[in-house]
Amino acid sequence: MATVNGVRDQLVDAGIRVLERDGMPALSARKLAAETGTSTMAVYTHFGGMTGLIDAIASEAFTRFTHALTDIDQTDDPVADYMVMGVHYREFALANPKRYQLMFGTSAESLDRHHADLTVTGNASDRAEFAVSFEALLSVVRRMTAAGRIRDDGESAIAGRLWSIIHGAVLLEIAGFFGHVGRAVTEILAPITIDVLVGMGDERERANQSLATAVARVGDRI
Repeated sequence: MATVNGVRDQLVDAGIRVLERDGMPALSARKLAAETGTSTMAVYTHFGGMTGLIDAIASEAFTRFTHALTDIDQTDDPVADYMVMGVHYREFALANPKRYQLMFGTSAESLDRHHADLTVTGNASDRAEFAVSFEALLSVVRRMTAAGRIRDDGESAIAGRLWSIIHGAVLLEIAGFFGHVGRAVTEILAPITIDVLVGMGDERERANQSLATAVARVGDRI
């Protein structure tokens, strides 16, 4: 017999499978009961309903997303570290497009009710577990400013600018506007990232050196 936590985990895992396979509209208590061999009541018993289950799916998604952003070696080149983080960010988004849009989308089915105004709060969510992933970006921004690579315009403002670049790029790539052979990075994302970093104070030659270092570190993951 499955434990309480076992049933919860099964429902969350099934929710992730259904979300990625069939999209948000397919998420229902009936569908998840069929996926897990439980009853529809299990969703209400363990999560209070579909809203609670969707929050749990998002929490798990953010946990995996945070691991992706933080599972990098920290070196003495914070700009290269930031670029490697960007590769991991894009990789997660492209591998899990429905989860990514659940986390950061603007539709009624997304988690926009938990989004926070980072220009006021300094973070991107009013939920602590969701905010952890943004802290990974804030941390590398602090390191870039401390190293004198970019000017200090306020860590949350800088993080918001850098996030806007990669978020916009990956959404367009998910939609198919940049093809599927890697040119999104070489022709769009990498050049605009260099331009923005230089605009914020980095030397172009030094930024390009950091880019070359990052590319060498990620190998064929681009």
